[in-house]
Amino acid sequence: MTRILGIETSCDETSASVLEGAGDAVAMRSLVILSQDVHRVFGGVVPEIASRAHVTSIVPVVERALLDARLTARDLDAVAVTHAPGLVGALLVGVSFGKSFAFASGVPLVAVHHMEGHLFATSLEHPGAVPPFTALLISGGHTMLLDVPAWGDYRLLGATRDDAAGEAFDKVGKLLGLPYPGGPHVEKLAREGDPARFRFSAPMLRSNAAPGDDDYFDLSFSGLKTAVLNASRGADLARDRASLARGFQDALITALVEKTARAAVLHGRGRVVLGGGVACNRTLQDAMRARLAEEDAVLFAPSARLATDNAAMIARAGLFRFERGERAALDLNAYASLPLPGVIAA
Repeated sequence: MTRILGIETSCDETSASVLEGAGDAVAMRSLVILSQDVHRVFGGVVPEIASRAHVTSIVPVVERALLDARLTARDLDAVAVTHAPGLVGALLVGVSFGKSFAFASGVPLVAVHHMEGHLFATSLEHPGAVPPFTALLISGGHTMLLDVPAWGDYRLLGATRDDAAGEAFDKVGKLLGLPYPGGPHVEKLAREGDPARFRFSAPMLRSNAAPGDDDYFDLSFSGLKTAVLNASRGADLARDRASLARGFQDALITALVEKTARAAVLHGRGRVVLGGGVACNRTLQDAMRARLAEEDAVLFAPSARLATDNAAMIARAGLFRFERGERAALDLNAYASLPLPGVIAA
């Protein structure tokens, strides 16, 4: 049994977690997530503020995670830390602390890709969320559709060509005068909207598309965002705001659901796993679950706590890499952008 400390500082959450176990039999001993609410004032994450907040928070967050797990540094077998992708300044805080902590504790350091963490997150709550499966990773910075035959073996089927799904939610939320982050507020507002008032086309979703077409799995949300903007200019926001939110969300979810169903059917996957902050959108989950039932496939989605950026998913991915014998040197650096390890173009 391995005990591993995970550290996550890629954006505006300072998080630490302790997991123990082996293979897919893993138990979460603790999880601490400190969110930086100050960014709501600015309507988005301010990188310099995020980095400074991580500096002041990282020590007490890690100490709390160890205390909750009833462990000390001497009880750990490894430290896993997010080193890419994300805000470089924010990542450097976690990487620097992780290297120092691992060195002082005399345990190995493991580098983890943030998006691989999201792939593993759902399995911490749902034992069935293990390969083989189709994965849809949807966050503020990424939208990726993957085929996952095995952990560490990832086939990139499609991705957004412009805005990520979470980014589109945030931008439309700001357009509608909603607080940051926009996703939860857009979803809540959309429940009150008239689905027939604004009907936006689901982006990049051709009925005559066929496997092999370059847009069969790819996604795009920039045009949808512009369509909402244009519609809002001729609308009475006091009356139509909820219906604009509904029309936007319906179109975005239709695209995500249909592209994911295409991937599951084409690769014969009976399981679909969601990951990333947008994965906790209940409307998306319900629509995805209903569509997959038509294909005799099941959906696994994380809770809000594990959908957001968190260190438990980093510890889980780190445990996988640790068991493969991977170790990071003390000159480990942080990167704003880095390909998912093990990924190939399908």
